[in-house]
Amino acid sequence: MGSADSKLHFRKAVIQLTTRTQPVEATDDAFWDQFWADTATSIQDVFTLVPAAEIRAVREESPSNLATLCYKAVEKLVQGAESGCTSEKEKQVMINCTQLMTRILPYIFEDPDWRGFFWSTVPGAGRGGACEGNDENARPLAESLLLAIADLLFCPDFTVQSHRKPGPEIAEDLHSIDSCEYIWEAGVGFAHSPPHSHIHDLNRTELLKLLLTCFSEAVYLPPTSEGNVLNPWVQFFCSTENRHALPLFTSLLNIVCAYDPVGYGFPYNHLLFSDYREPLVEVAAQVLIATLEYDASTSQSPSVDGTTTSTAMDDTEPPGPENLFVNYLSRIHREEDFQFILKGLARLLNNPLLQTYLPNSTKKIQFHQELLVLFWKLCDFNKKFLFFALKSSDVLDVLVPILYYLNDARADQSRVGLMHIGVFILLLLSGERNFGVRLNKPYSVRVPMDIPVFTGTHADLLIVVFHKIITSGHQRLQPLFDCLLTIVVNVSPYLKSLSMVAANKLLHLLEAFSTTWFLFSASQNHHLVFFLLEVFNNIIQYQFDGNSNLVYAIIRKRNVFHQLANLPTDPTAIQKALQRKKKSAEPISRTNSQEGMSMEGSRPAAPAEPGTLKASLIATPDIEKLTEKSQVSEDGTLSRVDQDQVQTDTPPEDCAPTVTSDTESTSGTCGVQENAVVCQAVWKTIPQNSERRRKPSGFSTSNHWSPSPDWVISWKTKLPLQTIMRLLQVLVPQVEKICIDKGLTDESEILKFLQHGTLVGLLPVPHPILIRKYQANAGTAMWFRTYMWGVIYLRNVDPPIWYDTDVKLFEIQRV
Repeated sequence: MGSADSKLHFRKAVIQLTTRTQPVEATDDAFWDQFWADTATSIQDVFTLVPAAEIRAVREESPSNLATLCYKAVEKLVQGAESGCTSEKEKQVMINCTQLMTRILPYIFEDPDWRGFFWSTVPGAGRGGACEGNDENARPLAESLLLAIADLLFCPDFTVQSHRKPGPEIAEDLHSIDSCEYIWEAGVGFAHSPPHSHIHDLNRTELLKLLLTCFSEAVYLPPTSEGNVLNPWVQFFCSTENRHALPLFTSLLNIVCAYDPVGYGFPYNHLLFSDYREPLVEVAAQVLIATLEYDASTSQSPSVDGTTTSTAMDDTEPPGPENLFVNYLSRIHREEDFQFILKGLARLLNNPLLQTYLPNSTKKIQFHQELLVLFWKLCDFNKKFLFFALKSSDVLDVLVPILYYLNDARADQSRVGLMHIGVFILLLLSGERNFGVRLNKPYSVRVPMDIPVFTGTHADLLIVVFHKIITSGHQRLQPLFDCLLTIVVNVSPYLKSLSMVAANKLLHLLEAFSTTWFLFSASQNHHLVFFLLEVFNNIIQYQFDGNSNLVYAIIRKRNVFHQLANLPTDPTAIQKALQRKKKSAEPISRTNSQEGMSMEGSRPAAPAEPGTLKASLIATPDIEKLTEKSQVSEDGTLSRVDQDQVQTDTPPEDCAPTVTSDTESTSGTCGVQENAVVCQAVWKTIPQNSERRRKPSGFSTSNHWSPSPDWVISWKTKLPLQTIMRLLQVLVPQVEKICIDKGLTDESEILKFLQHGTLVGLLPVPHPILIRKYQANAGTAMWFRTYMWGVIYLRNVDPPIWYDTDVKLFEIQRV
């Protein structure tokens, strides 16, 4: 840490800068060098010694001084990249300039008048060795800064191990070295693991923090419905102008996927030794997800279409993204690379779930949200990776931690975004047949979750956790219900044997969603019943033999199906049902849901601590826009189904436009936020909280909606009850006869009978399997950008890079 004297000199320089009304000449090196003198100052000190108010004061009152400070700092970084930072003094100057720029940049970005400053040209800064006087060919300051950072990230003896033999030879020339030989870690495309140096890790971390700050201009622009708004900083850095693009992409990916927080596994080793690698891995993950910026809905990425082979690395002219990081990610194709990435991400995602006999003896990482975004982008941009992950049971090593996070965050309003990213990933995976097949693997790992103990498969775990989210999550998760049920529908044709616990959970959900007051209280609540009936039909038609538990549960709850078939449609009955709603406090209770003992070692999901900071989110499209319907043909291939071919159960007047708005502006309400993050159409007409700050105009009419007999009849006639009614018609008399004849009261005997029963030739002709596959669109691209930057903002608290600046992409609120 810097001595008291050096801090005093630095502070004096800052005061001089803020108090001087006259511009300081750029040639006055004695003055400017005070800001990056060769003494070490920690980044925390820089943030303390350069207060926000003073940066803003210089920006407003002495703009030329702030401009010169930025120019001189960038000039120093460029000089360091040119010279190769041979001396310790030079290295310290590089770090000081880096920290200072990290402090100042957010205040440049927050002022619209200053935003173009870094993209203006600076006299004398020529491109590619152009002569100093040729200002037409001058490079914008932003480009000079980004290229200097890239060079410095592969600077021998500063951020990478030197390959030079010891001796009096001259330092390696940064412009002639092949940075592909200096990749930071073994893994994708690089077999050699360089020796670890904590100094190099610290220097890389500082430079990557500055790089992330450069990319953060995005948080000072309001969200827009157009998904193709590109970040100029990311665009340039990931272009062919950056000769280090490939080694840097590989370094970032490998350093994240190779990291093992447990190390040698000694208990409490993280308390005894400093881990310089973790902060580097965390910021590397953040830089990586920020650079992988590509809206797949506006143009085809090299691999978004899983039917093509465009992920091969030997593509000469890949279509789609100019962004080289997206390009490289989409073209990874070797199985050993996929294995390295998947194993690495699974190891890190499972780290917070590790159980040890000694409390807190193992290091727990905190950057799982960044890892989930990275996994999402891998699956979305590289379909070969997705198919590899689903080819074996390895995908379950990612599924279990996702279900753990979903269950753990369900009561915490500050983690709404985490709930959504987890559900988005499962929705994407559920569109593939192999995911449903993998779920049949028995679940034997006992991760401590506060869910009922059960014996069964990963499919049972998924259903039990989804039931828990729906019945005991906070109110703002209600718009996620149809996404959760869509996932269950997608996997249901492949589920060979549900446990009794999972079967009862599904029937309980149907019971809750099919009450008349719930069906009539919002224009799209009946969709949830349609989803559940589709689940039951899929299992009965395609997996009847192994699912005696579900068949038994359906027989036990047969009155629910009869009530649905005889749903009243007259105005009096509708009004009576709505009167019942007013007396009811909660939409779904756990009454009649057999909640057994929770798993040993589990803790109940806790709400956020009061005062917890959270970032608001924007709305995303409803499930119809979020997915594309595909039909599974007899040979197992998928064929797209036109929307108008599919039976629709929503009259046109119920369709309201999706709007972009602040998701989390008020805390727990009795109604549902009309602009909740995703699939909000299902819930949009439940009465709203009066404290709304910004009421979207698109919803003004839906508040006056009321159920009519015609509306009820329009979807009641489409309820797919035929298969279930036929099953009940055949099996109920048989079961009753056995019970009377044998005097059975034990359900195990009935289950034994059902296991050996058959409905061959008795059921209606099997319906085609309908899969709702996730499809990229501008709405979800913007949601991901908002969520990702909200996570990055809140995770960077030491130092608090963006805290208290005027961000526009989201709002920072307290729970």
